[in-house]
Amino acid sequence: MNILDQVLAANHHFVEHLPDEYIHYCPETSKLPTRQLAIFTCMDTRLVDFLEPAMGIKRGEAKMIKNAGNSVTGPFESTIRSLIVGIYELGVKEVMVIGHLDCGIAHTSAEGLIQKMLERGISPDAIKMVEAELKNWIDHFHHPVDNIEEVVIKIRSNPLIPKDVPVHGLLFNPQSGQLEVIVDGYQSCTK
Repeated sequence: MNILDQVLAANHHFVEHLPDEYIHYCPETSKLPTRQLAIFTCMDTRLVDFLEPAMGIKRGEAKMIKNAGNSVTGPFESTIRSLIVGIYELGVKEVMVIGHLDCGIAHTSAEGLIQKMLERGISPDAIKMVEAELKNWIDHFHHPVDNIEEVVIKIRSNPLIPKDVPVHGLLFNPQSGQLEVIVDGYQSCTK
C-alpha cells in the first residue's frame, strides 16, 4: 500500500469513528482564531501534535504558519502574506515565532542541498535562478535562537505589520515540550 492509499484508509477510518472532540465541534464555529493568535513555526515532524498541546492551544484557537526553519526571507514572502491576512482579515492580534532546538536547517548547507538537487536531476539552470536566495537562506541559519531573534525583527520592522501587534519569539524543546521566551513582544509593541 502506497502513502496515498495509507492516508485515504486512515481518513476513512477516522471519519467512520470520529473522535468525540470533533463530533462536538460546531460547524458554525468561526474560522477566526478565538485566541486572536498566529503561530509561525518550523515544519519539523517532531512538532506535529506536540507543539499546540504543549502551549494549551486547541483546534480553532490559533492560525498556524509553517515552513522550513521558521524563516522569513523577504518583505512580502508567504509568511508575511499569511500574517497580513491573519491580522487584517481574521482578527489576529498577536504573533508568536517559535523555533526549536536541534533544527535540521542548522545542519544544512546550500552547497549540500544543491548537490542533492543535481543528483535528483534538477537542471543547473534552474538552480542558478535561486542559488543566491538559497545561499542567503540556508547558509545564514546557524542557530535557532539567532534565527528567532532575526525573524521577530523582520516581522516587527515590516511596514505592513501594524506596530500594535506584539511579536513574540520562543524556543521549543521537541523532546520535553518546554518553551523558553527569547523575545517578549509586549516590550517592543506600541499600543
